[in-house]
Amino acid sequence: MSIKKQFIKTKPVCKVTFSVEAKDAIEASVIGDFNNWNVAEGALSKLKNGTFKGVFDLKKDAAYEFKYVIDGVFVNEPEADSFKFNEFAGNENGVLVV
Repeated sequence: MSIKKQFIKTKPVCKVTFSVEAKDAIEASVIGDFNNWNVAEGALSKLKNGTFKGVFDLKKDAAYEFKYVIDGVFVNEPEADSFKFNEFAGNENGVLVV
């Protein structure tokens, strides 16, 4: 799993690339504050090598809670900027700072 951030100088956004290795998975998504925790909006594309990948434009100067959903299972990104306990989920979410 990995996260790459590309800051755009001319726009108040950061292009964030989420990558998840899940060769045996059928589908994967990234859900969080930036897409209202919507699985369909966070759908990642599966590459030939079994990695799921997606690029999202996120507003800069913000922090977002997020998780991956891999075949219906919620998974945290170990390379998240930090982690925050979420009372609604009863679990920790990853935090992305852009």
